[in-house]
Amino acid sequence: MSKVGAFIPARYAATRFPAKLMQPLGDKTVIRHTYDNTKATGLFDEVYVVTDSEIIYNEITSHGGKAIMSMRAHESGSDRIAEAVLELDIDIVVNVQGDEPFVKREPLEKVIDCFKDSKVQVASLMQVLTNQQSIEDPNYVKVAVDKNWNALFFSRSVIPYPRSTETPITYYEHVGVYAFKKQALIDFTNWPMSPLEAAEKIECLRYLENGVSIKMVVTNYMGVEIDTPEDLIKAAKLL
Repeated sequence: MSKVGAFIPARYAATRFPAKLMQPLGDKTVIRHTYDNTKATGLFDEVYVVTDSEIIYNEITSHGGKAIMSMRAHESGSDRIAEAVLELDIDIVVNVQGDEPFVKREPLEKVIDCFKDSKVQVASLMQVLTNQQSIEDPNYVKVAVDKNWNALFFSRSVIPYPRSTETPITYYEHVGVYAFKKQALIDFTNWPMSPLEAAEKIECLRYLENGVSIKMVVTNYMGVEIDTPEDLIKAAKLL
């Protein structure tokens, strides 16, 4: 039986909205909502927040949660988690974003179920995009998949490009929840940043450029991602 762990990378100094994870949302901070809701899914043998911040570390541990302090600076959430899992007895690692306070069971269960196929090394979530403004917005990462639901490419550009207006196209947004076999994640951190990843600023392209498939699962969205003060107001209404 595989041991499955959820790891929530949590930086204090977010570029667009500093200290966003420590903002109050109802009766808890954003990061505690994320931690508690991840744990409440009942899907995981272990749930950890992985952070570079003593403030976030203390926020989780003082309320009975588990947290790991990063030993060094990291480029991405994947690098931060890879350092944390190195010594842990975990087979499948699920990366849950710290700014997703409304974590639900169903999408996470779908992504974990991908590993019933022993060939799957990495899996991730996507949702259908219908709003034309979002399709054209570079802040929305799009993904194109093959007929077996493996990712062909991730881009901030419109993919596929609608050269033919007669062909019906479904656009998918990549939702930043990943699951990895532990070794695949460790391999990722040992590879240098790849050219497409550097150009697009999308870390999962490193897997594709190194020949590792990413199995994609369609989900309904996880809730509100807290990127701006406006998102926090939206989340408070949703709560």
